[in-house]
Amino acid sequence: MIKVCKFGGTSMANANALKQVKDIVLGDKDRRYIVVSAPGKRFKEDIKITDTLYKCYNELVSGGDFKGTFNLIKDRFIEMVKELNLTIDIKSILEQTEKEIIENKSPDFTASRGEYLSARVMAEFLGAEFVDAADMIRFDSRGKLNEDYTDDKVASRLASVQFAVIPGFYGKDSKGNVKTFSRGGSDVTGSIIASGVEADLYENWTDVSGFLTCDPRIVENSKVIKELTYKELRELSYMGAAVLHSEAIFPVMKKKISINIKNTFKPTDAGTMIVPSEAYTGTDNVITGIAGKKDFTVIFIEKNLMNAEVGFIRKVLSVVEKHNICVEHAPSGIDTLSIVLESAQLKGEVLFDIINEIRESVNPDFVHVIENISLIAIVGHGMARRAGTAAKIFTALAKAGVNIKMIDQGSSELNIIVGVSNEDYEKCISAIYNEFMC
Repeated sequence: MIKVCKFGGTSMANANALKQVKDIVLGDKDRRYIVVSAPGKRFKEDIKITDTLYKCYNELVSGGDFKGTFNLIKDRFIEMVKELNLTIDIKSILEQTEKEIIENKSPDFTASRGEYLSARVMAEFLGAEFVDAADMIRFDSRGKLNEDYTDDKVASRLASVQFAVIPGFYGKDSKGNVKTFSRGGSDVTGSIIASGVEADLYENWTDVSGFLTCDPRIVENSKVIKELTYKELRELSYMGAAVLHSEAIFPVMKKKISINIKNTFKPTDAGTMIVPSEAYTGTDNVITGIAGKKDFTVIFIEKNLMNAEVGFIRKVLSVVEKHNICVEHAPSGIDTLSIVLESAQLKGEVLFDIINEIRESVNPDFVHVIENISLIAIVGHGMARRAGTAAKIFTALAKAGVNIKMIDQGSSELNIIVGVSNEDYEKCISAIYNEFMC
């Protein structure tokens, strides 16, 4: 059996955390390929190594001296190596890294060095081989992951390696330069390695004991989800459940490799299993989880006989596309269409321009803008099997005094999304949780 393990920033934050990681890894001989993040915060007021590296880059390109900031990184790794009694020449590695940051003068290269240094230390501590992600992970000329090529590179590079530590978060672009994923991308690296070696299980170790049914800041002691499917994960991750990077599912999904979300600091907890639909064992719960995000804007468009006008929706969406803005949802009726956009993308006069262009393009009877909207997704396979789920949701919200601004249900019946005012966001999630989970 082969297990790929990814350890997040809190798991790599200090020497004590690394000792915990070592116990976990060496406690199971099947844990052969270890992907690590850059060290995270050691305490609330601490600064993450990646954030410090971005600061180094900004100081470098502004013509300033970043040595003082980089010394904070040096001190942290030197202290860690000393506490672990390692013989690795970390000072020389850090000096070389500093020179390469100056030579490359790249934000991606600079930011990637946190994972690189973390993996060098962890490999020494575990007695494992260090394998650089830049030797395996490739992006194409458009900046997208070159999946098939990367899969082949991982398989060939690790075929003769029994035990390795690999830095997360980065690979190389088509020109051979270091390129990073978006923040949290070490999750994606772990998934890529699991796919390449055709692992039996991908363990993602973090500081929580799995996915929770909803945000614990809203509902205290919210329950852990024992099992969910890839599709449910996508829905929850998209709507803000941030335990796992939203793109991490794709490499393992193709090969139907399950993911186990585990807690480094509570390793005996079962965590959450993320499985293919055909491996899902089912649950008695109608819903699996609730997640949401604030700050959306809805453009409501009304026009008589809209459904009979060929290309109406395409013309509206083309207006939004011209402004390089993603459409989050587009629920429609016979004579109505609602375009849901992230408010952050509508800064300045962008919203005003879009509305004017929509009026010119499709000549609507009525256009109305609703701002400060939150979207809440209620997700679960059980919803498709239980009649009256939607009615139960709406009754719970009515009792809580929450006014629903928008409703959108996928054809798969896997989720129902409701739009409410930002001020009702927490109240909405609490009401749904209490109705279905208590």
